[in-house]
Amino acid sequence: MKETGASAAAEPDVPPLRRLRYFHGQMLGARDFQREQDYHREKSRLRLRSLLGYGVVCGLFVEPVPPPDGGCPPGGGPAAEADASVPAGEDGAEPEHARRGARVRITPGLAVDCEGNEVVVRGGCVVDLWKALPRDERDTDTVWVGVRYAERPVEPTRAVYDDACADTSDCEFGWTEECYRICVTGCEPPVDERCDTCCSRCEHKVLWLARIDRVDWHEPVRRGRIHMNVRRPFGRHLPTVITGINWIHGHTYTVDEARALLGTQDEGAGLVVRFSADVRTDSLRPGVVELQVIEGGSGRNASTWYMGGTFAEPDSGCGEFTRRFRYRQTTRETLQDGDRVMITVRSAFVLDRCCRPVDGTHVGGRVPTIGTRADAEADAGADGPASRGGCGLPPSGVGPWTSGTGAGGDVFESWFFVKER
Repeated sequence: MKETGASAAAEPDVPPLRRLRYFHGQMLGARDFQREQDYHREKSRLRLRSLLGYGVVCGLFVEPVPPPDGGCPPGGGPAAEADASVPAGEDGAEPEHARRGARVRITPGLAVDCEGNEVVVRGGCVVDLWKALPRDERDTDTVWVGVRYAERPVEPTRAVYDDACADTSDCEFGWTEECYRICVTGCEPPVDERCDTCCSRCEHKVLWLARIDRVDWHEPVRRGRIHMNVRRPFGRHLPTVITGINWIHGHTYTVDEARALLGTQDEGAGLVVRFSADVRTDSLRPGVVELQVIEGGSGRNASTWYMGGTFAEPDSGCGEFTRRFRYRQTTRETLQDGDRVMITVRSAFVLDRCCRPVDGTHVGGRVPTIGTRADAEADAGADGPASRGGCGLPPSGVGPWTSGTGAGGDVFESWFFVKER
């Protein structure tokens, strides 16, 4: 078998992995030790981004900051002001927007960027949105807040010997501190649409943490306007999930309401399921959605039968992808008082753009209902508590609720009850 002399590399942009080979009598310089550091750092980054992925590992929540006069909006907390330069007014005094500016706090946490660099925020930091926003983007009231990996030289040290091959300054920085940089923009950041984050080139190095709507530069930021569903959870890829349905899970409908919901007589009606990203229309095949009726009532019950149905034309037309589907009843079976309609979506068979299954586990039955206040909050990315009691937020601590556990596939299950009146 013929062997090639090229170094094996999993990614097209990985530099040659060469490690220092020691031998007796070897002369080593600063460049050699630096390259040895680079070797181990590159190997660490390669393992992280290729085996595990990237995104927010823990923490890094964006919270409102109380105004300096002592008034505390909900969720505020004391924090040190982030370093930033503020333009002074014409008279040299601090401008009004700086004295009463909109500020947020980023809590301590850990993330990994798309190059495999670990971004550590210790102790949290406070960000003045106006100061951090580029001057040419200050004509907006919607901003995105993110963090990215950075480095800076520290601890100046005087050199003992001069470099015989190059000019050496009297004082050099002896250490490199790994830190972070806060990024604020008024332009919607691009979405990482790569199917394979392991072997394709990384383009988006900022980890976006939150979108803030309707920012009033003269007032504190309200918690309800901070939407953290834009952040990327740590992993190889971002799974497609179910973000809305047009029925109320566990609700009781009248017979007429159930007929209208199922589209028994109205071809324009039916059960609607909405996804967080595009899914392939050719994966919406017979058998993916199933309607099962469990008979109730005061007489003989617990018998089951299957209700015939079909996919209506996806809302996006007959294209290759859609972000929702409509499924309606096509037979004339009638529902009776006490019946329960079971709705099953076999999401492992619904594929997204990357041919990965939809993560469809209906965790807690909390997927919001399309057209309700909860759905409006979900569309806006609101992270407030659900209208029902108990768990207000998913285990990640970032809302709104959707389907999924991060494993992908599984079955989306839901039901509603039927009564005579």
